[in-house]
Amino acid sequence: MGQAKPFRATALIVEDDPSQREMLSLLLEQSDYDVIQCESAEAAELVLAKNGGCLSLMMTDVNLAGVMSGVELAHIAKARNPALDVVVTSGRPLAQPLPAGAKFWSKPWAALDVLREAQIAHVVADGGR
Repeated sequence: MGQAKPFRATALIVEDDPSQREMLSLLLEQSDYDVIQCESAEAAELVLAKNGGCLSLMMTDVNLAGVMSGVELAHIAKARNPALDVVVTSGRPLAQPLPAGAKFWSKPWAALDVLREAQIAHVVADGGR
């Protein structure tokens, strides 16, 4: 009999700023996440269509490369996977409402906030274990 592979959560990072996207990815990888990176909501929507049910956490900026905003992406993500932990970030106040259950973080966010959110999403995705 083989050993069970430990649960490894997957996060989707949607950020058009390469340095912020890389920082988020590194923080989440250190929290035992597999990370998928996108710079546009359109690219992230393709990931959601293919892997949306397997994601534990999505963090997105409001202003992204492409036409769609992070708020629009949050609505799509929550419609596809209502249990997905969604965090939307921006340096400005939101002009549109977020879907139910999504969180808003004002920039600049702290690395500790990312680590806390990763822990919460990981516990929920792992069934509270």
